[in-house]
Amino acid sequence: MHIYERKIEYLNNKRIIYRRLPITDKPTDVYEWGNFYQHGTYEYYEMFRSKAKINTYKGLLWHLIVIWYLNPSMLQDDLKSISKFISVRANGFVTFEIYESNLERIIYEVSMYDLEKPPPNKLRKIIFKEFCGLDIKQKLSIVGQMVGRGRTINEDDIYYAMIMLHENDEKITINGLSKYLKCSARTVQRNIGNELKKEKQLLNKQL
Repeated sequence: MHIYERKIEYLNNKRIIYRRLPITDKPTDVYEWGNFYQHGTYEYYEMFRSKAKINTYKGLLWHLIVIWYLNPSMLQDDLKSISKFISVRANGFVTFEIYESNLERIIYEVSMYDLEKPPPNKLRKIIFKEFCGLDIKQKLSIVGQMVGRGRTINEDDIYYAMIMLHENDEKITINGLSKYLKCSARTVQRNIGNELKKEKQLLNKQL
């Protein structure tokens, strides 16, 4: 399968916001490389930074809802044009072909979303500064140290480690996740749900 380079400049040229730091949640600890939230934060929205592509209709719907939410002054016509651009596989955002009728349904669902309610989001405990100077291996090491300090590993921790392994062009395995999260393989097995298992397979297919 051909991997297309993401044409992120399209969003940048239109000044579309697709990342946002937490607004009200305050970090537990602040470091040179970024912030740590002991109880996590749902307020951090980060899209299109990693190499992972959108690989399901559900994922596409979520990305478009977040763009709609983060850009409150966006007009309906702008939402349609941006949605159509993102949904074209050759533009590098998605990994699958989307029928126009399905896209129209998704755009309708996005337009009806209550913008007073934040879109569902992954819990994040660690937020690295954009230009922190660390490579993926160093980030994974910090993730393992911070998450593994006597704290319970959850699906959000596992998902974040999965994305970082993918970013480093490493195949995602249970043993690999346990290594970087500094926990046993059994702990990963116990906390990785069916949705994450499917995501693991889809990410590995993109390598």
